[in-house]
Amino acid sequence: MAHMVFCTKFKAEMEGLDEPPFDSDFGQKIYKNVSKKAWGEWVERQKMLLNEYRLQPWTREAQEFLVEQMNEFFFGEGGELPKEYVAPTK
Repeated sequence: MAHMVFCTKFKAEMEGLDEPPFDSDFGQKIYKNVSKKAWGEWVERQKMLLNEYRLQPWTREAQEFLVEQMNEFFFGEGGELPKEYVAPTK
């Protein structure tokens, strides 16, 4: 049976992640409150942030920034897009 959560992003009961994304209290919070769908949206947002800000994910500063943005994305106001970001046209 799938792990079900009340997703903080979509405000609905949805399928959750198969396991915590991190071995920390924050990883447990995500596991208990974030759906697979919302996590997939975060992965795309994270790629955009890495590219737009030219972050190097192995640096402590980039990791701290991404965790801050992730917290805002799931549990805050959703996080802001970079000022220079232009959405791709379809």
